[in-house]
Amino acid sequence: MKQVTVFPYDPQWPAAFERGAAEVNAALGESLLAIHHIGSTSIPGIHAKPIIDMLAVAGDLSEVDQRAQRMQEIGYVAMGEFGIPGRRYFRRDNAAGVRTEQVHAFAANSPHIRRHLAFRDFLRSHADLAQEYSELKQHLARAHPFDLEAYMDGKDAFIRETEARALEWVSHRARVGQH
Repeated sequence: MKQVTVFPYDPQWPAAFERGAAEVNAALGESLLAIHHIGSTSIPGIHAKPIIDMLAVAGDLSEVDQRAQRMQEIGYVAMGEFGIPGRRYFRRDNAAGVRTEQVHAFAANSPHIRRHLAFRDFLRSHADLAQEYSELKQHLARAHPFDLEAYMDGKDAFIRETEARALEWVSHRARVGQH
């Protein structure tokens, strides 16, 4: 049974993303339009499980599917949609069997791209809310040290509420010409 553990922000996480993104970019090739660092490791100053989440934007998911073998060659397991329609999910563990990276690939027109980036950018711009999220994650990891599902469920309301605020924030910024 794996323990749910969150760690203080590590300033090495952005560099780990850059290394992982370069590998994913090489594996997915021309099918990849962009790759973004998402998830808690992309938000400076907050606690996170030390897993680098990458959001891969593809022109066409069928091209990602055609390159899934290349992802497997660099150590990723292809999981298909894995519960989210329109996603291609890949995960990679280290030699000890500990998850180190996850890739969430979506077609360029997917609303999931906007949702993930809005959440990340909103928390990057609202340090008080990011700290609240960090504290919630720490509390949940202590309360449910061997129950990942309970840990995830405990974050759900915060994520949904914050995501809705983040999407409105992004829309407002777009209306007034801020980026």
